[in-house]
Amino acid sequence: AVWCPLSPPGAQTTQVLVEPPWRPAVLWDWVTLTCQGSGTTGASTWYKDGKPWRQNRHDRLTVTESGTYKCERPGSGLSPPVTVSNDRLVLQVPAWLLLEGDTVTLRCRG
Repeated sequence: AVWCPLSPPGAQTTQVLVEPPWRPAVLWDWVTLTCQGSGTTGASTWYKDGKPWRQNRHDRLTVTESGTYKCERPGSGLSPPVTVSNDRLVLQVPAWLLLEGDTVTLRCRG
């Protein structure tokens, strides 16, 4: 699935920064999610699989369970989803924006 923002240009949006910066994110990579947006610092609300997640209201979240995560910040809304899997073998690509013609390093990990 591809996420396309529907907000007008210049609108404030919420994003989730994933560390380490590889997709798909895997649980055994010690994944940390950071909620970024224009809302108040420390006022992030995290969701896992569509439900509030432990009412964690911090900007950073260390992932301990596989699932689909989103965060929400007052004033900038809900982020696109980030899925963290527990797959035993994955082919990963860099999480940054790639354009046609770019040289890409892939990681096969297990």
